[in-house]
Amino acid sequence: MSGNVHIFNHPLIHHKLSIIRDKNTGTNEFRTIISEIAALMCYEATRDMPTRDIQVETPVGIANCKTLAGKKVAIVPILRAGLGMVDGMLSMLPSAKVGHIGLYRDPSTLAPVTYYCKMPPDISEREVIIVDPMLATGGSASAAVEMMKGYGCKNIKMMNILAAPEGIELMRREHPDVSIYVAAVDDHLNEHGYIVPGLGDAGDRIFGTK
Repeated sequence: MSGNVHIFNHPLIHHKLSIIRDKNTGTNEFRTIISEIAALMCYEATRDMPTRDIQVETPVGIANCKTLAGKKVAIVPILRAGLGMVDGMLSMLPSAKVGHIGLYRDPSTLAPVTYYCKMPPDISEREVIIVDPMLATGGSASAAVEMMKGYGCKNIKMMNILAAPEGIELMRREHPDVSIYVAAVDDHLNEHGYIVPGLGDAGDRIFGTK
């Protein structure tokens, strides 16, 4: 895929992806690997962050260096599975603020329903990275982006570990201005709206609730 969809081909990411796909991977290892993948993806998804030149005095001289410039970052997980990606992201962006969006899919219509939203007060001034392990139907992702635009956010990225073609197509159609970063795009959605072959329910596997 091209345009605003970025699919990672890094061998470390794909090695770790094979571990979390395995149905025999336990909760602790699954949770750890999700966080590690998020950190690796964050490294790539922030490649376009602006920098400015500075000089730093080292123990032996003056070094010409670069430091981050421009807008600050906010990480916004979609509850609850998105929480599994936050610590990995913060390991790369320790000064980022964290907002939260609570959404669930209505089991009959698969439409997103909002139950919680809490953002940093300066969210409109920040570059927003929405995180959720799965981009399935795209309904929750689209709703989350719409909420962030409602706060006045102008620079929004979406970061998912796995995506279905249906979810990517919906996001491209409804939010063509939002860049999407994914580790892999799977085959299709089943009749229950799950990604196939996927990795099962990410929230249940992260928190050990099933």
